[in-house]
Amino acid sequence: MRHPAVADRFYPGSPKALSRTISELFPVSEKTKKSKALAVVSPHAGYVYSGALAAETFSAVEIPETVIILGPNHHGRGAAVSLSTETWDMPLGVVPVDKGIADLLLAFSKHIVLDETAHQFEHSLEVQVPFLQMLQKNLHIVPLVISQLAYPLCEEIAGALARAIKASNKEILIVASSDMSHYEPRQITERKDKSALACIEALDPHALYRTVYDNRISMCGVIPVVIAILAAKACGANKASLVGYTDSGYTSGDTDQVVGYAGVIVS
Repeated sequence: MRHPAVADRFYPGSPKALSRTISELFPVSEKTKKSKALAVVSPHAGYVYSGALAAETFSAVEIPETVIILGPNHHGRGAAVSLSTETWDMPLGVVPVDKGIADLLLAFSKHIVLDETAHQFEHSLEVQVPFLQMLQKNLHIVPLVISQLAYPLCEEIAGALARAIKASNKEILIVASSDMSHYEPRQITERKDKSALACIEALDPHALYRTVYDNRISMCGVIPVVIAILAAKACGANKASLVGYTDSGYTSGDTDQVVGYAGVIVS
């Protein structure tokens, strides 16, 4: 079992409180038409900061039974591309890994490594799971924690994801977990994030990669987002829609050092 690392910090650890919190974060309208998506970009801060945007993003799409979650490695533990196959014991119930997809990924790429150490303390994937559980009662996940990679390796990993998705004949959603710019004034953060989001909305992963690194944009999940876009395009994606953008200052009141958050749907 993989046990929660950030329950009672990033989100409520009590099943009742967590269920209530997420229900309150979901948009009020029940008439929102859900679209089929190949990938989404969702923020991973504490729910008080980015939970409403994550909830709005997930509630706008159909959540299939299998979700591949890509998150950045904040702790530097484990392999560069670390796959978890342990069952995740979450406050809202256990979530099994889709072993079939996991096995395909291991077969299709020598760079994807079975490594639980990268997942032990990582929050970027964990905070996404309760939203998915609330929307899909038969949820299975494929969790991948990813470090900084050269662009050709991003292409290789994305190719393995696309091959696995196609070989499975399943409806599968890719979730790329990422916050945007970190700890700069709101005006600078918005300018930098706008340039990165323009690349995402254009479905141009190489431009995103270059824009983030050339302009020193502290977007922690740029590699997961690049891989998600590459894989989604290989599966037929031709559109990216911005659900919303916000920053931590709207909660904290501090606009001198904000963290940016974006929700995007790729279809």
